[in-house]
Amino acid sequence: MKEIELKYGCNPNQKPSRIYMEDGSELPVTVLNGRPGYINFLDAFNGWQLVKELKEASGLPAAASFKHVSPAGAAVGLPLDDTLAKIYWVDDLGELSPLACAYARARGADRMSSFGDFIALSDVCDTDTARLIKREVSDGVIAPGYTEEALELLKGKKKGAYNVIQIDASYVPAPKEKKQVYGITFEQGRNDLKVDGELLSHIVTENKEIPADALTDMKIALITLKYTQSNSVCYVKNGQAIGIGAGQQSRIHCTRLAGTKADNWFLRQSPQVMGLQFAEGLGRADRDNAIDVYIGDEYMDILADGVWEKTFRVKPPVFTPGEKRAWLDGMQGVTLGSDAFFPFSDNIERAAKSGVKYIAQPGGSVRDDAVIDCCNRHGMVMAFTGIRLFHH
Repeated sequence: MKEIELKYGCNPNQKPSRIYMEDGSELPVTVLNGRPGYINFLDAFNGWQLVKELKEASGLPAAASFKHVSPAGAAVGLPLDDTLAKIYWVDDLGELSPLACAYARARGADRMSSFGDFIALSDVCDTDTARLIKREVSDGVIAPGYTEEALELLKGKKKGAYNVIQIDASYVPAPKEKKQVYGITFEQGRNDLKVDGELLSHIVTENKEIPADALTDMKIALITLKYTQSNSVCYVKNGQAIGIGAGQQSRIHCTRLAGTKADNWFLRQSPQVMGLQFAEGLGRADRDNAIDVYIGDEYMDILADGVWEKTFRVKPPVFTPGEKRAWLDGMQGVTLGSDAFFPFSDNIERAAKSGVKYIAQPGGSVRDDAVIDCCNRHGMVMAFTGIRLFHH
């Protein structure tokens, strides 16, 4: 197809709307089911670039969960242990394929933000992945292909209206990209930066030891940031983003926001949360919401008498700030990436509270020395890439 007519643009009043190739050539995508919208395609194309690069950097299948043109989660296909399988609500599905593990991780890291996501998959969607997608609230998926059984499963989602897009994996975009704002055309070279070991070779801290798994996590952080609305930071652990802070005007607010998400990811693995006894028939989304409130500051909203009975079979004890801090002190070896330099060491202090050990950032601040000194005090390893990764 040379063009796809869309229902409307970002909002229902923005008509007409379509996607097409400016040079008149065929689009590199085929809609196999549903009717994707303007924002769906924005998420799909950003997500596809992200997972394609993640697979190239890691050699593993990759998945991303996108919402409003930023990833809610991104991960590579490492196996799930029993704890992760349980907190991602996939422990009833048995052993999953690597691609399904990647999506379970991408979706599971921040399930609140991933609700109603658009999914990107680096590999042909298999049955395991389709089974997982079918039971989650999602707007659509993009992948280079689908097995026959996977496609039939997905076509049955949302009463047959689920958006399924196939992309030509060999498609190479033009070296320059354009967009219009207020009727004025902007043009720039595509951000084709390759995130590799060489980019991460300039280590500026006293500690210079980066194990192989942490180096992979650094790559995942930076690739994720390439497709996250700026300002942005990304916390990564064991092959998956565990906290993404996007679109904030202040970098410390990005670091705090993403750090809170990373903390919540780890708190969900605590005995207090793993032992919650939910009311019979409570859905996954309601359980996610309940956990989010329970581990937050407004826990009495769900623990008050006359309220908790709607969610739990047994009233759980308060998860005290001291208990939460004691559990979070066990979170170690986390990687943090930033799309631009850290202007103050307060970012490093906040990162340390979430177990950050490895940092990748461009460098170039007039306060680099103070930031490096702060990293040294915490025994962190920090690499300066010299490259900013703004995305708008």
